[in-house]
Amino acid sequence: MRYSNRRRRIASAILGVSLPLQGVAASSDAVQLDTLTVTSRLSEESLAEVPFSVDVIDASTIEEQRLLDLGEVLRQTPGVDVNSWGGANDANIRIRGVGSLYQVSAEDTSVVINLDGVPMSSRHAAMATLDVERIEVLKGPQGTLFGRNSEAGALNVRSRRPSREAEGYVRIEGGEAGQQLQEAAFGGALSEQWMARVAIRHEGGDNWIENQRTGDPLTYERSFAARASLLWEPTAETSLLLISERQQRDGAAPVMVLRPYGDPPLVDLSPESIDDNRKVVERHSLEFNHQLDWGRLTAITSLTNADIDIHKAYGTRVSEKMFGAPIEIRAQDIGDERVFNQDLRLSSLPGAEVFWVAGLNLSRSERTWDSSIMQGTQYDRRFDTHGEAIYGELTYPLADAWKLTAGWRHTWEEKRYGATYRNPGSVSVDRRRLSDSYDTGRLALSHTLSESTNLYAVAARGYKSGGFNDFATQIADSEPYRAATVDSLEIGFKHHALDGRFDLSGALFYNRVADDHLLGFDYLTMATQAVNADTESKGAELEGNWRIGAGLSLSAGLSYTDATITEDVLGVQGGRVEAGNGVPDVAHWSGLVSLSWQRAIASFPGGAAPLLNARLTHRYVGERPADPQNRIDLEAYHKLDLRLGLMFDDTEFYVWGDNLLDTDYEHYAYAVPGDISFGLPAQGRVLGLGVSHLF
Repeated sequence: MRYSNRRRRIASAILGVSLPLQGVAASSDAVQLDTLTVTSRLSEESLAEVPFSVDVIDASTIEEQRLLDLGEVLRQTPGVDVNSWGGANDANIRIRGVGSLYQVSAEDTSVVINLDGVPMSSRHAAMATLDVERIEVLKGPQGTLFGRNSEAGALNVRSRRPSREAEGYVRIEGGEAGQQLQEAAFGGALSEQWMARVAIRHEGGDNWIENQRTGDPLTYERSFAARASLLWEPTAETSLLLISERQQRDGAAPVMVLRPYGDPPLVDLSPESIDDNRKVVERHSLEFNHQLDWGRLTAITSLTNADIDIHKAYGTRVSEKMFGAPIEIRAQDIGDERVFNQDLRLSSLPGAEVFWVAGLNLSRSERTWDSSIMQGTQYDRRFDTHGEAIYGELTYPLADAWKLTAGWRHTWEEKRYGATYRNPGSVSVDRRRLSDSYDTGRLALSHTLSESTNLYAVAARGYKSGGFNDFATQIADSEPYRAATVDSLEIGFKHHALDGRFDLSGALFYNRVADDHLLGFDYLTMATQAVNADTESKGAELEGNWRIGAGLSLSAGLSYTDATITEDVLGVQGGRVEAGNGVPDVAHWSGLVSLSWQRAIASFPGGAAPLLNARLTHRYVGERPADPQNRIDLEAYHKLDLRLGLMFDDTEFYVWGDNLLDTDYEHYAYAVPGDISFGLPAQGRVLGLGVSHLF
């Protein structure tokens, strides 16, 4: 993914990125891809020099494809799978077939989200892509530099920094199904040494599931996000960046819809029974940078708070099938999380012949998760986690255009769990403690085959620590589950044409996972069970970008993944899991093709000469199993999106269409005995209008 030439002016104004402005005309072929600088190893370097696969999604792509939250960015990335049943706190992410079979805990995250240097759980994948400069999807184990639990990969998100130039934007959208969005950002210099930037977004829309009792949308989903950044640069070598952010999401309700779905899909619930769903995330960070003659010192101190209130229910349509009686069963989960993180590191300067980074990390997490259901049961749980780590990575040039990379991290971790289970007729108290220390790392060899082509091979060890079941309802449920380990091999290439019009990258990969995590669930008793299972995945990926000329640009990605469970898991609640079963949600084939076209319209009423902007995006996901038992499959689907706009000077008017073909597909599905299954169908076609203005 790259900045399209037609959006260079927008990108320059909105993002403050220095992009060469070129004349855009139908006959112009003088268009080049932009050289990408990333921070996938915590220090700036060229993407071509990174010895593993990284997908970069820039701000232009995020805007034009209307990727409004991090989960949508991941869904548009080939080789990445996201399972969600509609809530703001339930994303289960897999990369290249690696990840929890079903998440056991909020700390059981296979993909770490790193937001401006602040590590966050993948449970926060519903966070908005507010005023984001770029997102890097790092594939393969990233425990060396990005910390514990990132066995499958990491999401490295960089928001827009304040700049000295006064600039900003406003964007307003409206569409079918109550869709609306208002977003604005503005930044600039306050003085010679101080700069600031403020961004804000409000959005909402009708839930596409209908309540059978009222004929209305099940909920009205809405979210609010705001970020303020303050940058102090007392000297050319020293900076201090303060970021404070709050995001709130209301009405994003976990939904179980009986399969096969109707048109529209229906649930039968009491009105307003799940309207009070809310999640609030606050992030505060202070980043200090000081450049020395031989390196850069970076210290990032952060505090993240999350407050969660989730209302969920079995509607009468589901419960009648499952229990034989049309009863409405309600449950509520309330949680809060406080995470402190301190990272201190030294790294090489950009462009240094030898790349290196070394650091220390300290983390403290306190979390509660309390559950209740209408029958009067109450489960109060507390999770405390302390972790310390030392890490480093070095890329050293060898003779004849070879480079050797070696990275290592050692982590010490202690977890404590306390709970009180109040079941009818009994009260029990649970106390447990778990300590662990472990090593993660990688070893890579890269070769500059030519001025335009790099080859690499990397072997990595990832780790996902053990812990305690978030959903335990009795002492027997909280027996600690084992840590998971992954051994990964990847061989790949990165090629860019010398004329700057074309690039292509590809990789072959193999992952062997021991003791990955699986949550078993007994729908009759609501009891849960945390178990472990071995898995294996192998496959290939190919991604390319081509500036065709005459205003046309093409970006495409293709992924093949063969992911299987390699051992029988006996006695698991919800049914036996057998060796040879496919890993849930992982399709053999997935791909993305995005075609953009820009053309200056020479003749237009009123004498103006607007710029025509068009982007058509096609997403394909193949058939895949819905659960570890492989009882049902999710069908393959094609999703087509379009954005078409006219830009007059600093103002653009555009139309957009999501899921233009009105394709039926599912975000998740689950089967229970008796040939009964339920899931969450995706939203159908939605059309809308928008306007954006730069200033």
